[in-house]
Amino acid sequence: MDLKHEFKNAWEEAQKNNTIGEIMDYANGYMKFLSKAKTERVSVEEIVNLAKFNGFVSLDEVIANGKLSAGDKVYSVNRAKAVALFVIGKNPIEQGMRVVGGHIDSPRMDLKPNPLYESSNLGFLKTHYYGGIKKYQWTTIPLSIHGVVILNDGSKVTVCVGEDDNDPVFCVTDLLVHLAGDQMEKKLKDGVAGEALNVLVGNTPLQGEEKDPVKSNILKLLNEKYNIVEGDFLSAEIEIVPAGKARDMGFDRSMILAYGHDDRVCSYAAVRAILDIEAPDYTASALCVDKEEVGSQGNTGMQSRFFENDVAELIALQGDYSDIKIRRAMSNTKVLSADVTAGHDPNYAEAYDKNNSAIIGNGVVLNKYTGARGKSGCNDANAEFVAEVRKIFDSENVVWQTAELGKVDQGGGGTIAYILANANAEVIDCGVALLNMHAPYEVASKADIHEMYKGYKAFYKSNFR
Repeated sequence: MDLKHEFKNAWEEAQKNNTIGEIMDYANGYMKFLSKAKTERVSVEEIVNLAKFNGFVSLDEVIANGKLSAGDKVYSVNRAKAVALFVIGKNPIEQGMRVVGGHIDSPRMDLKPNPLYESSNLGFLKTHYYGGIKKYQWTTIPLSIHGVVILNDGSKVTVCVGEDDNDPVFCVTDLLVHLAGDQMEKKLKDGVAGEALNVLVGNTPLQGEEKDPVKSNILKLLNEKYNIVEGDFLSAEIEIVPAGKARDMGFDRSMILAYGHDDRVCSYAAVRAILDIEAPDYTASALCVDKEEVGSQGNTGMQSRFFENDVAELIALQGDYSDIKIRRAMSNTKVLSADVTAGHDPNYAEAYDKNNSAIIGNGVVLNKYTGARGKSGCNDANAEFVAEVRKIFDSENVVWQTAELGKVDQGGGGTIAYILANANAEVIDCGVALLNMHAPYEVASKADIHEMYKGYKAFYKSNFR
């Protein structure tokens, strides 16, 4: 009997099992997805395209047909910003599901309702940052503009500028170091104010225009390309995100540097894993929701009844519908809350308890709880369920580790776990460790994200009651 325990290294296991190629192939697919899916709306579009290609049909179509059978593959979209995929199991849904739930929103800057203004011959867009960011990190980097505008006639215009090689890019300016004496004396969090996160978008005046000629020229260009007038910003959802594609990182190409790992890295793995599932014992679901970075509120967040409503529809299609069957389904459901965690960064070792930190390259991470300080705001998984997941991963040779989110009094964070637990499901946080979490460019290990995919797939197939 081995009395000591040490977590494995995913790269070493891959070398022994000759699976480096599988890791790289999976990473390439993920990087293509991440390079396109810069917003929730585009993430949903890409996920639905993958689902349709793999035989999934819309819930509306299934409802119209009035039939649901084991092995059926169903997807449901909620207001273009959240999506759920289901593979119907052999057992009735009221006996529970296997859910892997992540989120597809990421920290960013959103345009204010009245964003465009001119000052000192420069045109700017005013923003309101979304989610937890370090504001200074968003200055002087190339930015792109994504979103939708609903025109006064009801038509929808999609905007995407800054991703094509021929596109212009944008930026938030910062004070030159030569004049930054006062700024450098401020606390780091106060060095750049939220109201200073204004995106520079133009400098050319409109010929013959006396009042705000640069602003007028920008409006002219927007009208020519998108048929937009200034009032249309009032009915728009425009997001400002880092420009550019996901990139290989390191001489060995072992990592990925990209915007939006948190949490599209887990949501993509949930989707990829469910695409490989055929007729499981228990209905499998990949759940990709919005608004997690701001508390999961709203009708596209996890606190909405979107998922519960979908489950109700599926139960109704199985016949003999009742409210108690929905409650039984949720109480019998087991969930991996698919979200990232903090990877141990030796450059900032003082923020971590290394014995309880996720190590980059040591596989997918189980967080029994997240929360802040005294576990505030967390779901604390039952020991029985932790043991169950541990057994599933070990039986499928998934490389995994456990972690907490930094030192006890350092801070903390949360996921959607507690919301599903409030419905009486068994839930544990399970994702990968990142460096630079919530920064414009985050770092993930390719070996870790592949082990996460393997772990989710094993979980979907599990038949523990």
